[in-house]
Amino acid sequence: MGLTLIEKILANHSNKTEVRPGEIVDVFIDARAARDFGGANVVKNLVDRNLELADPSRTYFTFDCNPTGSDQKYAVNQHICRKYAREMGVKVYDIDQGIGTHILIHEGLAFSGSTAVTTDSHANILGAVGAFGQGMGDVDIVAAWNKGKTWFKVPESVKITLTGKRPVGLTAKDIVLNLLERFGANSLLGYSIELYGEAIDELNLDERITIASMATEMGAIILFLTPNEEVLNYSSEKAGRKLELVKADEDATYSISYELDIQEFTQRVSIPGKPHDTRSLTELNKVKIDSAFIGSCTNGRMEDLRAAAAILKDKKVAPGVVLKIVPATNEVWQQALDEGLIQTFKAAGALVSNAGCAGCAAGQVGQNGPGEITISTGNRNFPGKQGKGEVYLASPATVAASAVAGFITSYTEIPAEPALFESPTHKPSFTESTHHAVAAEVKPTRVRGRAWLIEEDNIDTDMIFHNRYLTITNLAEMGQYTFDNLKGYEDFAKKAKPGDLVVVGKNFGSGSSRQQAVDCFISLGIQAILAESFGAIYERNAINAAMPILTYQSLETVNLQNGDEIEVDFLTGELVNLSKRKSMLIDGFSEVQSEIYQQGGLF
Repeated sequence: MGLTLIEKILANHSNKTEVRPGEIVDVFIDARAARDFGGANVVKNLVDRNLELADPSRTYFTFDCNPTGSDQKYAVNQHICRKYAREMGVKVYDIDQGIGTHILIHEGLAFSGSTAVTTDSHANILGAVGAFGQGMGDVDIVAAWNKGKTWFKVPESVKITLTGKRPVGLTAKDIVLNLLERFGANSLLGYSIELYGEAIDELNLDERITIASMATEMGAIILFLTPNEEVLNYSSEKAGRKLELVKADEDATYSISYELDIQEFTQRVSIPGKPHDTRSLTELNKVKIDSAFIGSCTNGRMEDLRAAAAILKDKKVAPGVVLKIVPATNEVWQQALDEGLIQTFKAAGALVSNAGCAGCAAGQVGQNGPGEITISTGNRNFPGKQGKGEVYLASPATVAASAVAGFITSYTEIPAEPALFESPTHKPSFTESTHHAVAAEVKPTRVRGRAWLIEEDNIDTDMIFHNRYLTITNLAEMGQYTFDNLKGYEDFAKKAKPGDLVVVGKNFGSGSSRQQAVDCFISLGIQAILAESFGAIYERNAINAAMPILTYQSLETVNLQNGDEIEVDFLTGELVNLSKRKSMLIDGFSEVQSEIYQQGGLF
């Protein structure tokens, strides 16, 4: 029986001839990186624990969250990383280089069949070149830097085949927004996706990066696009050697297979707060905007900038609308300058910044304010992620056209005269209807406490621990900010008591790789988190920090209500509602989770 692509890569990097879903393996990591966000915590862990680097030549810093150094705390963190890099011989891709995951591709550090980890939750963008990339929390990255490898549970694989010819005008961003509309934020949670079809084979590298970058928003471990000849040749050139194509076996076994007709795909826009909740562009036509953003790891490539420049040439951004453009890397920035695109953007009235993550990471240009309506090419529009306003997600062509029109529209429907703010228009609002555990002699495996029942799915890390607090490294300070960006639970930290247990729905902890979204619960003394499912990175972060997490299928048997006293056995999975005198079984700890829990964390 053959291997899927992720099974083949993980087997190749764990000295095995084959691996199967559910198997836990130690995976050798080819490229190990940390960003300016998270990097200082990685250094702190290494220094505090007196840990050495397995191989400095495979270890990197990438400064992309705040390349302008405009935030004092980011500037301090960057300096901590630079000093450590000088001492240890680690290469720094500094503030002039751009987004770290793209740099790994540009520098030939990630390629077909390779493995890479970084503190970026969109490291699975490397699936664009057939590499296995994973975003991980601080502890995982420390382990990879120190040991050169880290444990990983082999996921199940899903095969999606797009049939038919790609419609004219359908961009790569439209393709992935259609996939998000079809599969949502958690139906493929924890799967490795392989994308096939004639339309996929024809995609260039920039388009592949756009699609692969939004695997995180689908809840997937990674979304692979097997390299075509053009992409493999590019990777070989950057790596300085001829690379062999690594692909799935013809007889590979997939847990699920889908066939979708790409001719049914349409130009789409994600409504504010939900990347997976999309509308046909025609449904949102004429929504007035205040600002527009082109960039991020999803759409800051040359093809994206060319598409925008073609629309903006000899045109002006609508009066009162702000257009911000941020190339993904310095290489893209320089090429845009050489081709005259920067001049086109400036002539149209756009602000062009140096390469980086921009507004997506809250550290550069692209943020919006309360009440501001933005259309963005980013991959996330969670509340508070790109600012305090509302953010729609769309392709570069749609964003550029909307910036000129003054409202959301297609590039084929740009009016002769832009919409003005003096003319009131309907603006619909879419809303939803360092610091780790200390090992004890023997940690308890059966606990009881008050249940916080939060009946919501897709609670992301910005809702749990907002990115404005990411510079906090002191565990004691983190608890006070828990859930302060989750509507209805802003006062959770004040009401929660040590010993409480949190019970939530599906896909808890989706989004960013930030470790603080786990550690804030440890800070408060929360004993465990129960969920129908967890975001992949969040699950690892919690296990590695010895924060007890367990999954369940349904709680109907125990008739759980908020405030009930419950008892949970971590090993057997027995859940008892003491208030109702009802019990049931949920999923208990795995052997790895139990071991890490008892030793007080990964280390």
